Amino acid sequence: MYVYLNNRVVPESDARVSVFDHGFLYGDGIYETMRAYDGVVFMLDEHIRRLHRSASLIGLRIPKNVAGIKAAIHKTLEANSLKNAYIRLTVSRGSGPVGLDPELCKKPTFVIIANKFKEYPKTYYKNGIKLIISGTKRNLKEAVNPQIKSLNFLNNILAKAEAKERGAHEALMLNSMGYLTEGTISNIFFISNQILCTPSTNCGILDGITRKIILELAVKNRIKIKEGRFRKEALYNASEAFITNTTMEVMPVSRVDKNKYKVGAITRLLHREYKKEVKAYISKQILI
Repeated sequence: MYVYLNNRVVPESDARVSVFDHGFLYGDGIYETMRAYDGVVFMLDEHIRRLHRSASLIGLRIPKNVAGIKAAIHKTLEANSLKNAYIRLTVSRGSGPVGLDPELCKKPTFVIIANKFKEYPKTYYKNGIKLIISGTKRNLKEAVNPQIKSLNFLNNILAKAEAKERGAHEALMLNSMGYLTEGTISNIFFISNQILCTPSTNCGILDGITRKIILELAVKNRIKIKEGRFRKEALYNASEAFITNTTMEVMPVSRVDKNKYKVGAITRLLHREYKKEVKAYISKQILI
């Protein structure tokens, strides 16, 4: 395996980051997760824009321009002979003396990891997966802006650990006021009275790129949508539910806590439409 570290591709064994890196010491940094299909990185421009947004919100300088980021991603894919891949791009504050002052770090650390994409089991999409409502609350948006896709993931890790303990694939978190927010690595959608419902960004969620596409596809397919504040009971009483992110796309949900759901028509429709969207995007990029 080869890793892109700062300005070059190196073997995994040489991909070393200092113990004084503030990403390691304090979680001071940002990241993006992407998926490549047939050598094309899906929604690459959108991911890079969000990376720059995260950087601007924490005053972090990204050491490459857009063209440089794209070139680095493709070099990493080529070095690993990958066409269908999971890609993780990380930018940390960099190495510096121990201390919280961002100015202690003079040079950011830039890392790209690419692995062969491992498909989720087909049974997950056929039958759905189990979720829980975690006892771990989502960070206050006034404390840590959820629009920052940051390396500080302890909030999500605690919720994920609870999900594993309870035999679930994913955990959903409530905010401090008891409203649904998102999963540890996903956005949540559910169907109520034929309306597609999802927590609004005001609840304290990351505005997922896949989430945005699903909302656009719902409008295109004349499905009513509602972005708002929802108690967990609204999800419990839903007829369908699914979660989304870059790698899993549209993942049906079969159960949340003790409440069961069928993989319904709207979930299947939006998954099919999302697949079409990916295919059209890939075809267009290949032609270019």
